[in-house]
Parts: sequence; structure tokens; C-alpha cells
Amino acid sequence: MLKLRVLDLLKEKGKTKYWLYIQLGMSYQNFNKMVNNETQSIRYERIETLCNIFECSPTDLFEIVDDEPER
Repeated sequence: MLKLRVLDLLKEKGKTKYWLYIQLGMSYQNFNKMVNNETQSIRYERIETLCNIFECSPTDLFEIVDDEPER
């Protein structure tokens, strides 16, 4: 499963979710779904904006995680 690392990047930069919410200018409902990995898609423009905000590449925004529960 592909996971957006926004919360990790915020922590690394010492910024808050509210700060990012203001930077992105999107609805809070959509913003909250995005940062909590509860959305099915993210627009290319949004990925580019996140990269500019965090000064990173798209590979820094995402990670692949095992979505199977541990036994």
C-alpha cells in the first residue's frame, strides 16, 4: 500500500497540520482525509505543491507499507 508521509514531513520540519492546511488552501475535510491517508487519489498539482512546500521530491512524499496485519 502506498502511504503519503505528510505527518512525518511536518514533524521533521517542525510545522503543524494547521500550518500546512493554510498553505494548501483546501477544504478541511479533504485536507484531513489526505493527511490521514483516507483518500483514493491525489492530483498531480497537489503533489507538486507539497513538494514545493516541503522542498522535497515526490519520492520523499510517499512510502510503501505492508498493509497485511502482523500475526
